[in-house]
Amino acid sequence: MHHAQETLTVPTEGRGFHDLTSQVRAFVARSGVRMGLCTVFVQHTSASLVIQENADPSVLRDLAAWLDRVAPEGAGYAHDAEGPDDMPAHLRSALTRSSESIPIAGGRLALGTWQAIYLAEHRRAPHQRTVILHVSGI
Repeated sequence: MHHAQETLTVPTEGRGFHDLTSQVRAFVARSGVRMGLCTVFVQHTSASLVIQENADPSVLRDLAAWLDRVAPEGAGYAHDAEGPDDMPAHLRSALTRSSESIPIAGGRLALGTWQAIYLAEHRRAPHQRTVILHVSGI
């Protein structure tokens, strides 16, 4: 069994989705694993990961609008130590994921044709996000 791990630093410009697919694909190729599993993990509680459509940008706009409705700013949250977008960011992260596992087949991520891996930044201000990539397999 072979293992490889790498840490990505992802600069964000504020709320939105950042496509990590090419970086994760390149890591898997460098790992030499032909069959196995790639885990992507974000080390934050106000950012998350989603696997979502990569062809039509309106999908991400609609997802962002839905998250805004489900976890709005100004809803009277007790936790607002870092500003009015603080608790909504935590709620949005709770609704999405902190990690994703993608099979590796033939040395490549086994994503569907229209799938991409996105870091979802839930805060309005720019941040540096840390994402850990881990591959195990043969």
